[in-house]
Amino acid sequence: MSGHPYEALTPEVVMEAVESVGRLCDARLLALNSYENRVYQVGIEDEDPLIAKFYRPARWTEAQILEEHSFSWELADTDISVVAPLRDDQGRSLHHYQGLMFALFPRRGGHPPELDNPDHQLVLGRTLGRMHTVGKASRFLERPALHPAELLAESREQVLAGFIPDDLRLPYTTLMDDIEKQLLPISGEMQASDMIRVHGDCHVGNILWRDDTPHFVDLDDCLQAPAIQDLWMFLSGERHDQELQLSELMEGYREFCDFEPRQLRWIETLRTLRIIRYAAWLARRWDDPAFPRAFPWFNSPRYWSDHILELREQFSRLQEPPLRLM
Repeated sequence: MSGHPYEALTPEVVMEAVESVGRLCDARLLALNSYENRVYQVGIEDEDPLIAKFYRPARWTEAQILEEHSFSWELADTDISVVAPLRDDQGRSLHHYQGLMFALFPRRGGHPPELDNPDHQLVLGRTLGRMHTVGKASRFLERPALHPAELLAESREQVLAGFIPDDLRLPYTTLMDDIEKQLLPISGEMQASDMIRVHGDCHVGNILWRDDTPHFVDLDDCLQAPAIQDLWMFLSGERHDQELQLSELMEGYREFCDFEPRQLRWIETLRTLRIIRYAAWLARRWDDPAFPRAFPWFNSPRYWSDHILELREQFSRLQEPPLRLM
């Protein structure tokens, strides 16, 4: 036993938690692919299965989680397909059991969107345009805002706190110094007026495509950030490919929401930051027994060598002209 809070989350405890809010389990339980939180499909007597999400302790406050839930309902109320948490008879969506906070969600099926399919990009753009129109209507009071300089410093500190091998510390710190000099002036262009409520982790794994409709799930990382934060992860491949994808995405997006083209300059900044933060995330969660099992390749000399190489390539992209709207 490691003493990690999730160690106590046995199948019996999961079902007891669900039944504590008035749902009768039928003993069918399936752990889903989630590491930051713990997520299970739970069979319910004479009803469709539900999804039970147990929030990682000490990550978000109760107020921050409730603000996430409120944003989900606000989007759903405008007929945007977001998988929002269920409320009980008292209107509560966040529950407590044995020191853990959890929420229940309806189960939805689907598959990831095809980013090389222009029709999928067009529909994704339209949906995000509608989402961001809602996002602009108010502001988060509890959720964080995107501050690249702070996130870069935090991630760097986490990696250097006993993870990266000694013989790679100098190449890593030198490269991070170069990235910081390139990244900070660009991130400094982000103004308060650019910050809106966004999904925050808009990758294909958080979208279920079904019946020509994208169903957005997991607003766990929603925050105040520029609109481009929810758009850039739908761009992949060579530069020309990304510009074609961007054109389809923007055609749909601008049907419902204005877009400031200067944000295109921030795409590679955000991509670089995500690469850096991913390594720091694995380092930060390494005391969770699920992480060494799921990511056995992490924290090896080969991993850090490849990570530095990837960042060098990304540093070159930071110096390239931004993508063009075609």
